[in-house]
Amino acid sequence: MRFLGDILSQIFGSLWAHKLRTLLTMFGIAWGVGSLLLLVGLGEGFRSGNMRQMAEYGQDIMFVFPGRAPAVEGNMNSARSYFLNYQDYLDVRQAATVRNASPVLTRDDVKAVSEFSSANGQMIGVEPQFNEIRYLPLKEGRWLNALDETQVRNVVVLGDEMTKNLFPGRPAIGAAILLNGVRFEVIGSIQRVGRGDNNSTNIRGYVPYAVMSKYFPRKGDMQRGTISFINFQPRTRAEHAEAQMDVRKIIAHNHGFDYRDDNAFEAWDTIKQAETIGAIFDAMDVFLGGVGLVTLALGAIGVINIMLVSVSDRTREIGLRKALGATNRNVLVQFFLEGALLTLVSGFIGLAVAGGLMALLGNVNGPAGFDPPRLVPMTAALAIGGLALSGVAAGLYPARKAALLQPVEALRRD
Repeated sequence: MRFLGDILSQIFGSLWAHKLRTLLTMFGIAWGVGSLLLLVGLGEGFRSGNMRQMAEYGQDIMFVFPGRAPAVEGNMNSARSYFLNYQDYLDVRQAATVRNASPVLTRDDVKAVSEFSSANGQMIGVEPQFNEIRYLPLKEGRWLNALDETQVRNVVVLGDEMTKNLFPGRPAIGAAILLNGVRFEVIGSIQRVGRGDNNSTNIRGYVPYAVMSKYFPRKGDMQRGTISFINFQPRTRAEHAEAQMDVRKIIAHNHGFDYRDDNAFEAWDTIKQAETIGAIFDAMDVFLGGVGLVTLALGAIGVINIMLVSVSDRTREIGLRKALGATNRNVLVQFFLEGALLTLVSGFIGLAVAGGLMALLGNVNGPAGFDPPRLVPMTAALAIGGLALSGVAAGLYPARKAALLQPVEALRRD
């Protein structure tokens, strides 16, 4: 214990004797660790934010919209518009690779009026299984059911913002509202989704599809009896491309055009998008990690330099200690501890600073798709461990050369 205390005393004495050099080296190490952790943390925050935003739509969702089909393949000048209808939805739902589907009929010009206030938002007609496809967590009441659809009941489920606008500080469940003059009963409300005003789910109302098509069909002579789009899910996530192809074949068959014509389809595959975003994030992690590692390497070079200089300056001291009875092991232990102490203390300072900044940023609401940066424990462990190995290696190599010198030769060094 006394031996260890003597070594630590000598280490601190040596570091204190070269305060500026020690301070600059520790700054370089702390900067390298902190920069690496912040860069990787920002990348992880960006990844989790986008994944969270995608999850707010629902799991494994795919969309197919009305489009324009060219009469002559590849010639969009000959294109004609086609609209999706309820039969398209029924056929899509029967596809072998489709697990679930729902027709969606939307209107943006339906005015909602309660006894307390009025609001404008988007009214959507859907079937009961829609909440199995999209992320619609209930706050109060219930969701639409099969009897609402078959009995064409005038019931509505409101988004969080629309509920607050129509019933400020008052209970909404069981109350009545007018939608373009038609009376509806509020049977449920949706929890707030997303941050701030970033999610339009909060300003929507959901009614049974049969009711929507009866009172609020799509406008225009060519669009009556049509639907806005179809939401569906593949049987398994891995089959999303096959499901998309099957849906394309159904739509093309029903509307008389070639399913292989990509220009004829308007669709959105959130599974494919998530895979693309994941690949981008992986590349971004590699880039940010590479930048951080370069910064970290500069800190490691600083450790190596200070240890080489320190050993070189203290060669005579090593010779004197050996003349007084110190063994090679005593010399190696001292420089081992000095390198490890310098790098570990500096690394933990960088870790603490980076962690503090991330904690502060955790209270800031960033733009949509961005979460606050997160500390990645594995990255922190690798950064500090790598620096510690650099410091130890930098100290042991020259110290071993000095320790192997004969005391007389070491004392002769300038």
